[in-house]
Amino acid sequence: MATVLLVRHGRTTANATGLLAGRTAGVSLDRLGRDQATRTGDRIADVPAVRVVSSPLERCTETARTIVDRQKGAPPSSVDPELTECDYGQWQGRRLSDLATEDLWPVVQSHPSAVVFPGGESLAGMQARSVAAIRRHDAAVEAEHGPGAVWVAVSHGDIVKSILADALGMHLDLFQRLEVGPASVSIVSYGANRPRVWATNTDSGDLSWLSTAVRSGDAAVGGGAGTSAVGDRTPRLLT
Repeated sequence: MATVLLVRHGRTTANATGLLAGRTAGVSLDRLGRDQATRTGDRIADVPAVRVVSSPLERCTETARTIVDRQKGAPPSSVDPELTECDYGQWQGRRLSDLATEDLWPVVQSHPSAVVFPGGESLAGMQARSVAAIRRHDAAVEAEHGPGAVWVAVSHGDIVKSILADALGMHLDLFQRLEVGPASVSIVSYGANRPRVWATNTDSGDLSWLSTAVRSGDAAVGGGAGTSAVGDRTPRLLT
């Protein structure tokens, strides 16, 4: 089974000022966001990624470009509109502090599967399209490069959270329990029986074990021996 590194874009000017950017054009990484993307690119540099797929929005393509530039080879890169940000409709461009006073806000927090943003899309629809895109790319990567291949998908916080919720078998109403920070790396393998979530929301740690680890589709009874016999090279589950 192939393995996907789910990367959220680095911090943007909108993130720093508390704006819900949504699909607004021209929202770029700020200085800290560029540093975060560089750090993530350096972490992934030891992993021979066979493909990098990104949301078409600038903050994601900037982050993806940084990752590609630090690869020893030149993995093909592309954008996929199905990985773009949620369409927040009339909420787009507004301050989060103002949105928190809306009647819809507590529904977003506790019952997201019922949310349809005014003039935008539903969170359930967002999850369906993004999960379908990830699984489609993952199947194509495995068919072309074999079950040990690793690839990268660069997207947005709510997108990555919804993909992780699906991989973890969580109802969408629980996805707000997940945290996905700027430029974080989460790791998922899709097997014939079930997905396996290796890590979520990591912002540090060695990823070179992905180059040599043997990933089986079966879960090890008792927990298994991990990916490295010497030292702690496995990713941490951060919440």
